[in-house]
Amino acid sequence: MQTHSLQDLHDRFAPSDRLPVVFLGHGSPMNVIEDNDYNRAWSELGRSLPRPKAILVVSAHWMTRGTTLIDVSAMPRTIHDFHGFPEALYAQEYPASGQPELAREVVTLLKSHRAQEDESWGLDHGAWAVLKFLYPEADVPVFQVSIDLGRGLDHQIAIGRTLSELRNRGVLILGSGNVVHNLRAMRPGGKPHDFALEFDALFADRLADRDFAALADSQGLGPLLSAAHPTVDHYLPALTIAGASDARDDLTFMTDSIDLGSVSMRSFIFHTN
Repeated sequence: MQTHSLQDLHDRFAPSDRLPVVFLGHGSPMNVIEDNDYNRAWSELGRSLPRPKAILVVSAHWMTRGTTLIDVSAMPRTIHDFHGFPEALYAQEYPASGQPELAREVVTLLKSHRAQEDESWGLDHGAWAVLKFLYPEADVPVFQVSIDLGRGLDHQIAIGRTLSELRNRGVLILGSGNVVHNLRAMRPGGKPHDFALEFDALFADRLADRDFAALADSQGLGPLLSAAHPTVDHYLPALTIAGASDARDDLTFMTDSIDLGSVSMRSFIFHTN
């Protein structure tokens, strides 16, 4: 298992047209307006990554059933898809342009996965809450791809595998969710639940072993998966990023802690050495 620091990661990135793939545990929307270890790590990662030509985001907060939607809008709107938070959060905007031409190519690329165009979505907080730190000037075109909750876990790995060819075209594939996400079991300021620690460790071990089949085996994961994810929306983007990696990649973990007792903030990057 590779556990390089972000400085090591920066040193290891060589100029290349083949971009890494990134999964970020985004956690609470409050991470946008607080100064903490998570958003500082996202900012540092943004300074370390090669500059992409475009960003494709798979966020836990755009869920569909029976289809995979791709946002083809020219100027995706900033969506404030949360309730009961400070006004400062609702004032946040991320005015990046879209990439309609590339997005429509992705519709074709994912045709076998029931892909369709969409112009109604934009950038939900799973996307802009981390992009504000990765690329604070909002000067890289970005578009989102939905997750199809009507299919099994292995479907999202297949989506990632299909999208992986975009890495060779200067596209950063970014997943945003959480390796453990059980809001019903939150303990603000409390100790991590045993199930959260266990699932987070199991995920990291299987990911490092490239045993993606085990990570997509809901029956094999059993009650532990249900405890870590009462719904799997925040888990699926991690599987997309796993699927977009290949045997040439090294793996780096970052922000591997449990927040609020039941939310894993573990993030990871697959990158070519």
